[in-house]
Amino acid sequence: MNISRSEQRVLHVLALGGRILHDREDSAKVIEVTCVTREGMILGDCNLALFHQLRRKRLIESHNGGPYRISRRGRLSVRAQLDNQG
Repeated sequence: MNISRSEQRVLHVLALGGRILHDREDSAKVIEVTCVTREGMILGDCNLALFHQLRRKRLIESHNGGPYRISRRGRLSVRAQLDNQG
């Protein structure tokens, strides 16, 4: 599966324990997303278009209306890379 660099970046953050917070409008359509790392930092690369691409490819999922997290399919398709913290 072809995954862009920005998709890889978001999936890597999610694989390390991050989540995507979302806001919905009255018609249950997602109108705003925020990608948060496990440390509470906000990833600026995650936008609504990227969010829809990840959902369409079933790389992220939400359970019971909670924040979106990486799915099993997403964990299998993300490339391994070093964690650039510290």
